[in-house]
Amino acid sequence: MAKILLTGAAGFIGWKTGELLLEEGHEVIGVDNMNDYYDTRLKEWRLNQLKKYPNFKFYEVDIENLGALDVVFQDNEFDKVINLAARAGVRYSLINPFVYLSTNAEGTLNLLELMKKYGIKKFVLASTSSLYAGQPMPFKEDLPVNTPISPYAASKKAAEVMSYTYHYLYDIDVTVVRYFTVYGPAGRPDMSIFRFIKWIDEGTPIELFGDGSQSRDFTYVDDIAKGTIKAAFKDVGYEIINLGGGKNPISLNEIISKIEKYLGKKAKIDYKPFHKADLKETWADITKAEKILGWKPEIDIDEGLKRTIDWYVENRDWLKDIKL
Repeated sequence: MAKILLTGAAGFIGWKTGELLLEEGHEVIGVDNMNDYYDTRLKEWRLNQLKKYPNFKFYEVDIENLGALDVVFQDNEFDKVINLAARAGVRYSLINPFVYLSTNAEGTLNLLELMKKYGIKKFVLASTSSLYAGQPMPFKEDLPVNTPISPYAASKKAAEVMSYTYHYLYDIDVTVVRYFTVYGPAGRPDMSIFRFIKWIDEGTPIELFGDGSQSRDFTYVDDIAKGTIKAAFKDVGYEIINLGGGKNPISLNEIISKIEKYLGKKAKIDYKPFHKADLKETWADITKAEKILGWKPEIDIDEGLKRTIDWYVENRDWLKDIKL
């Protein structure tokens, strides 16, 4: 069993990754700054699920704080570091780009420096499909992603490049996992599926940027977490690996239609202009993930949406107050 530092442990993907690691019997040291980018009640709910496990320990620490982070490394002897702490969201990165660079790039640098200092040799970095803007589909990892169109994507590119530098200089084994539109129970309320479910259920008009024809390679959170864990236990040198649905992308109009069916309610739609920093379509080539990690997604969009809506209905009493 491994002792793993998991940053962003109260985040959407961090929580599920931590839960699966704990169920496998690993010792997980969680770090999260519990920021209020979105309603902290969701983060507290996720964190409370993890605190039920005796092999979980939590520090409320920001990865931007090198001194505080150093204390966490001093107190523990980690075998691996999984960095899921990040400022996410394309649109907000245009409003406050500074925090994206400080968390996503400088925070990653802090972790790499401490890994060097304490001799930890395995690093998993969460990255994003947003880097593939303007590239031909399906997106392959060897595409030249040198033209990010949002500060969010640019900050993730910086983290990837810095990770390569530390691999090259200090022989740290690095797997960069590029995620494609993750959804599922206890998801982020700034993402489309959470918002659509809540708005349709409450009879509130959906804010839809564009005409709804834009499509995504939606990937269920359990599948993403399983791929992330496989990446942590595979030595690769330095590799970038897509984790996505891998099938034909699904339009937002199709997603809305499926949610309407499962909730038994009709959506009201408030159309907004398409956002310049958004991608019109994403689609992952997951050949590399299958070959290197032996990973492929197991939960299709219908089953994933059903599970997500079931969780929402079960928790509707407190989710009604979550701000979007």
